[in-house]
Formats: sequence, structure tokens, C-alpha cells
Amino acid sequence: MIGIVDYGMGNLFSVSKALERLGADYFLSGDKASLMDADALLLPGVGSFRDAMEKLNEEGLSEMIQEFAATGKPLLGICLGMQLLFEESEENGPAKGLALLPGRVRRFPGTKKDSAYKVPHMGWNGLEFVKESSILKNVQEDYVYFVHSYYVDAAESEVVIAKASYNEDVAAIVGRDNLYGMQFHPEKSSKLGMELLKNFLELAEERKAVQ
Repeated sequence: MIGIVDYGMGNLFSVSKALERLGADYFLSGDKASLMDADALLLPGVGSFRDAMEKLNEEGLSEMIQEFAATGKPLLGICLGMQLLFEESEENGPAKGLALLPGRVRRFPGTKKDSAYKVPHMGWNGLEFVKESSILKNVQEDYVYFVHSYYVDAAESEVVIAKASYNEDVAAIVGRDNLYGMQFHPEKSSKLGMELLKNFLELAEERKAVQ
């Protein structure tokens, strides 16, 4: 059973529909105990990093997510949810994140190398895989759908699984051990996005099988 963290700042409808299309059992919840019992967690997010962390902290969900990550069960952050996995963001002033992965979230700079560079980074962009990962099983590089004005500046290059080029290299998929993040919206990214979500579900099944 896949738990989707409901804290009032995620695109729950599109994520839920994607899981339904994949035939996954899932539930939406903000209840800490229920989410801890899930086989895997999805942390979606739309909006401000600071506001999201305030909501997670108020509900005690920040500690729950950190505890869940320590169990070894798969955890996937999507869009803002990926950014929340990191240590800090400069959005609306410094704000502390979940600190599950090393790095800082920064705003795209205002300078332009060409006229196509605009903030936010919105629309389809190609992925470039930079390291092997179970999340990339049986998939090929293709285009995915981004909407963001801030990007992850990873403190360790080893956590970057795939990147996109937007005026400079942008971390598009990150991961370490059981933790994964996707800066784009896999649920809106056609066949590649669905295959990536399918791989995440399979990781959850594999983890459950060995428990």
C-alpha cells in the first residue's frame, strides 16, 4: 500500500490518478501512524518551500517522514516534495528542510545566456541520465514536464541520478539508498513518467517481499 502525504500543498488528484492507472493500492492521509505503516511514501508538493515546511512541522509530519526514511522503505518526493528532502531553501528567506539529502534549494539566476531562458522553468525538457539507478530500470532518456522557479544545488554529486539542461545543469532525479526525488511531474510526463513511477512501485514491492 502506497501512502501519499496529504498536507494541503500537493497535486493529489493527478498523482492519485497516475497510481490508479498503474493499478497501485494507495491512500491519501495526514495521519502519522497510517503513513508509517505504508509500504512506500509519496511526498508531492506545489507552492512555497517555507509554507510547505511550516505545514509539515505543524502536523508533526516532518519527524514522521524522517522516521519513515530511516526504516529503509522507499520514499519519493515530487516537484516541491523533492526539494523538501534537502537541507535548506533560500525561497522567501532561509528555511530548513527535512535534511534527508545534502544540498540547498536556490532560485534560478536572472541572467540569461539565450532568449529561451525564462523563470520559471516550465514545459517539456529532456532528461540526461548520469548514473545507474533502480529507478531508471528499462527506461530511456526522453522528455518530462517541469514547473519550477527554484532548483536543487546538491552538495554531493553522487545523489544526482539524472539532469536536465536549462541555462545550466539542473538536478532532475536524485536519490540515495531508499530515497528518491523528481523535480519534474512524472504523473504528467507521458510514458517515461509512468515508467519511472512503475519502477518506484516495484521497489516498494521488492522491499515488502524481503521484510
